[in-house]
Amino acid sequence: MSGAEGDDLPASFAGSVAALQARGRFGIRLGLGRTRALLAALGNPERELRGALIGGTNGKGSVVALVGACLAAAGYRVGETPKPHLVSYRERIRVAGRPISAADFAGLVRAGLPVADRVARRHGPPTEFELLTALALRHFADEDVDLAVVEVGLGGRLDATHAWDGGVAAITNVDLDHMEHLGPTVEAIAREKAAIIMPGDLAITGAAGVALEPIRRRAGRVRAVLVEVAPAPVLAPIRPSGSEVVPSYACSQTAAAKSRSASMGMSKRRAPVRESSLSSRSLSRSISTVASPARSKTVAT
Repeated sequence: MSGAEGDDLPASFAGSVAALQARGRFGIRLGLGRTRALLAALGNPERELRGALIGGTNGKGSVVALVGACLAAAGYRVGETPKPHLVSYRERIRVAGRPISAADFAGLVRAGLPVADRVARRHGPPTEFELLTALALRHFADEDVDLAVVEVGLGGRLDATHAWDGGVAAITNVDLDHMEHLGPTVEAIAREKAAIIMPGDLAITGAAGVALEPIRRRAGRVRAVLVEVAPAPVLAPIRPSGSEVVPSYACSQTAAAKSRSASMGMSKRRAPVRESSLSSRSLSRSISTVASPARSKTVAT
């Protein structure tokens, strides 16, 4: 593999996206060694960040959006890693509700590609997601965010995002997914996802049935406080006009409970935070403002 140096490095946003996506040829390669090496070479930005790592089979992106909105409403400067992007790759790295600028993204990738080449000599080539994860954490540290809300890519135990422990781990639910990588049963998959719970964390889960016990065992083993959230009933969607249907996040008890639990857990790790700023009323208001394009809005034809 040729090294990316000097004039070979992309100067434009489009070139940076192309260079990053070209690493998709390395496919899915689970393991933490390459990401840890990237972070070390980038100055270990993950050590400067607190926040929540969001795993699970379904609903990760929604919980990232909800938790981010709750924390922003409480006055935090929040970094988020929603995925996949809808229009621009910039959407995958957000600070204070705004995607990273094209110029900052290009600069980030331009600085990261030579690092990835150096890491490859010892650990093998980092994948697109591994490099993106490391660069996102570097950007959050540079932007001095108060808290980060990061979405797990695949599974948990060997996912690149698990190279970071922000103090809070949320597992939305567990079902059969990516069985070729995570295992043939719900219990096996739950064990993989539960591994994001680290010693001393506050952990939150909406998992139920056979998926819950592996999560409980993991939390007990690492002495993490586990908050179990019961599923909420599905409520009728709001129809503000015509045939447009917008599900009501404000009425979602499960999402509110997860967001509040995660927010409270993070607040206890930063002295300046006032728990009153994370009241149920303020959380409900912030949740009601969340918009998740292409995920939670259906327009009939």
